[in-house]
Amino acid sequence: MTKFYTFLLIIFITFTANAQQILPEVERARVVDELLEERFSVLLPKLMDETGIDMWILISREYNEDPVLKTMLPAKWLNARRRTILLFYRNKDKDTIDRLAVARYNVGKSIKSAWDKEKEPDQWKRLMQLIEERNPSTIGLNFSKDHNIADGLDKTDYDGFMANLPKNYHSKIQSAEQLAVRWIETRTEREMIIYDQLVEVTHDIIAEAFSEKVITPGITTTTEVEWWMRQKVTDLGLETWFHPTVDVQRTSEELVSHLYSFSGRPDDLVIQPGDLLHCDFGITYLRLNTDCQELAYVLRPNETSAPSYLVNALYDGNRVQDFLTKNMITGRTGNEILAKALSDAKAVGLKPAIYTHPLGSYGHSAGTTIGMWDAQDGVMKDDGENYPLNPNTVYAIELNTTVHIPEWKRDIRVMLEEAGFYGEDGFRYVNGRQTELLLIPRPKHHQGN
Repeated sequence: MTKFYTFLLIIFITFTANAQQILPEVERARVVDELLEERFSVLLPKLMDETGIDMWILISREYNEDPVLKTMLPAKWLNARRRTILLFYRNKDKDTIDRLAVARYNVGKSIKSAWDKEKEPDQWKRLMQLIEERNPSTIGLNFSKDHNIADGLDKTDYDGFMANLPKNYHSKIQSAEQLAVRWIETRTEREMIIYDQLVEVTHDIIAEAFSEKVITPGITTTTEVEWWMRQKVTDLGLETWFHPTVDVQRTSEELVSHLYSFSGRPDDLVIQPGDLLHCDFGITYLRLNTDCQELAYVLRPNETSAPSYLVNALYDGNRVQDFLTKNMITGRTGNEILAKALSDAKAVGLKPAIYTHPLGSYGHSAGTTIGMWDAQDGVMKDDGENYPLNPNTVYAIELNTTVHIPEWKRDIRVMLEEAGFYGEDGFRYVNGRQTELLLIPRPKHHQGN
């Protein structure tokens, strides 16, 4: 009975710490494997048909995994084993898909082993037998110039594969870039239900970090808040995919280059009343990632709300978001979306910068890139130019707008980032967006919200 009540206490703490329950490891594994099976059986055949590849081969060795193959491993496989070779063969006419592993073991329940080493000691020869038995029209391999995540086949394995591949199949080899990117970027309906919960947890952690529970003005430093966020994630049994950052804009400082956010930001800056705080924070859970930037204002004595000029500045940031998301249209490239959104925002007097990236299996994921902070004229010779927007994809809507604050006699930068989903019916935020500044401390009438 004692263990049972201890379990109930743990569940209670989990529910009260965040609105969403964080699953124990065994339940996470079940969910991950169920999601994988759905992706293999429903999503993969569709993607192979759309990209014109009827055989897809992924090859990795232990601890040097192809980024795409890594997303295909079952929950119990934290790494590939020895040399792991996956072969997917799509027969569109028969509406079948073979999911085979040229490995000593089944790769979970979704991919069956097709190699008996006692019958055929040579792994490469067994792979060639499977290829010849199916005689594919195309063979996709993961090499890519423009997409790092789709470039996971290393030279040793490529050389080994080509040395063993019969000459009459060499002309059938092509880059699986489009298929690999589509696999990484496309989300299923069930994944999006989970994504909403994941972003809610992210918002909850930021709200707690930017509150009097964590910050005491005049004492707490930005670095302490960063490590509190990092520890909170660990305590919840989650992971961060990058170290959180917290920075300050205030009346006594000039606006500096955007590079400041990455390399010039001072550590251990004491947070003071009147500061505009900004954080950049993301977590990993159930093999999905979040990336979120929000703002908070530290109330001065006798203040119960943020100054109107900061409220209006946040509104301008929301307007830039709107100009971007209304221009997200299926088939447009990242560069086309970027140019139109910037033009629309500048036409009404805003000073925007947009650097929105795909989000999902990885934090900086594969897919349509809409600008970079140092490439506001477009991303050349990359996915910003040649990779169009597809539905059922998720993005970190990351951007800023520069706003002049006469009361501070300086410019500030309103930096925002939220997870957004682009579906068949258009764009929506996964779990809302920030439209009001967080206040530190919360005014009494906001307590408990």
